[in-house]
Amino acid sequence: MLANVKSLTVWGIDGYNVDVEVDISFGIPSISIVGLPDQAVKESKDRIRPAIKNSGFDFPSNRKMVINLAPADTKKEGSYFDLPIAVGILIATENLPADAAEEFFFVGELALDGSLRPVKGILPMAIRLAETGKSKLILPAENAMEASLINGIKAYPVQNLRECFEFLTGKKEILPASCNIEQLFESKNKHSLDFKDVKGQAYAKRALEVAVAGGHNILMIGSPGAGKTMLASRIPSILPSLILPEALEITRIHSVAGILKEGLVTERPYRNPHHTISNIALIGGGGVPKPGEVSLAHNGVLFLDELPEFHRDVLEVLRQPLEDGKVSISRAKGRLTFPSRFLLVGSMNPCPCGWYGDNARQCQCTLGQMLKYRKKISGPLLDRIDIHVDVTSLPPNLLMKEQDEEPSETIRQRVEAARKIQQERFEGTGIFFNGHMNSALLKKHCALDDECRMLVRGALDALYLSARAYDKIRKVARTIADMENSQAIKPQHLAEAIQYRSLDRNL
Repeated sequence: MLANVKSLTVWGIDGYNVDVEVDISFGIPSISIVGLPDQAVKESKDRIRPAIKNSGFDFPSNRKMVINLAPADTKKEGSYFDLPIAVGILIATENLPADAAEEFFFVGELALDGSLRPVKGILPMAIRLAETGKSKLILPAENAMEASLINGIKAYPVQNLRECFEFLTGKKEILPASCNIEQLFESKNKHSLDFKDVKGQAYAKRALEVAVAGGHNILMIGSPGAGKTMLASRIPSILPSLILPEALEITRIHSVAGILKEGLVTERPYRNPHHTISNIALIGGGGVPKPGEVSLAHNGVLFLDELPEFHRDVLEVLRQPLEDGKVSISRAKGRLTFPSRFLLVGSMNPCPCGWYGDNARQCQCTLGQMLKYRKKISGPLLDRIDIHVDVTSLPPNLLMKEQDEEPSETIRQRVEAARKIQQERFEGTGIFFNGHMNSALLKKHCALDDECRMLVRGALDALYLSARAYDKIRKVARTIADMENSQAIKPQHLAEAIQYRSLDRNL
């Protein structure tokens, strides 16, 4: 007998439909799975056989079984198809009526005892299901809340194959899962780390506030122990609150990557990969491409500590996402695009020993060693970083001083006020921050008067800045003007923006 069960899987961060066809006939006893399955899919037959038996059903061991996953020309991976294959076998062996599963889609991994284990990528599958006008999805109980985030989706949580059978035959009632989006968002902006814990460093704090307010990439340069990592780890506490579309987009990426801990991501991501990371792990890829760290940091922060210690080829792959806000990966089976609009925060020492320019200790590096160290970061990559700021070590009197610093909540309110101005300015353009302005918007919103032009001209001549660096300065100046609620860019705004090019001045 032939059975057809509907299922779903993911390609990149998008879901797509899969028809699971099960045909049981007379012949040499065997089980074959076709339709470009990967190893995990091929091994499903060894999980499904004991799962069906341990759920109280007979398995047709003396028959020839062919399982086809359509469309057959698309690679199938993972353990998504255990449940639909098992349901198809139950229909083909007449344990289930043929029409019992017509309205439903099935996704889930089976344990040997018949219980269901959660799978990754449920959210993009639910989005795909809603796009096709369908609504009923049977899936593991642990995944039900994630699927119910999408309006109109009825996610039926089941614990095991037996429970699924009883639900389909009407012997047991299962209500679709539901979630309270408002309740999930209650935990947002509750950060354990706060800028009030950082003593001094007013200049660095100001630069970080400007960077967050305008979506500008930033690089901190300072000696060991100056507080670069401490400052970077507190950036999430001043980021604006997530809105639901942003949260769903982040959740979609994290779901596919298999790192989703709860049903919905309610805080902006903060990713801090080690400097031994490979370029594929950073940018994404693999045989069946998966999102990398730049995509996992989408709508959040990517912090690269000790930037020159990363391999040069790893850093160079950052060029496209920094410029375009997305990553395109081409493979023989097709081309995938992952979103990667993140705030890049880097830190580095001023020299190999770390003590150049420090008042407490003397640098032992030669000029050649310093230049070699700094050249680990290429000019094109450095050009894409809007702000370079020096983080100096605190003198003992400031370090020992007991004084309350400005809390993150106060800084975040100023950041949100500046971002609100930008959102109104760029409404309908698909751009939200000054740091993402294109040439046309830059010309329209960053016009300079004669006094400002003279100031910038002097900086261009003295620092030998590139055209991209010139645009970066104007974008940062526009953000500083927004923070002061100024309609026009003034000389003091430009002067501050130029001060945030410390590496250009030093080199």
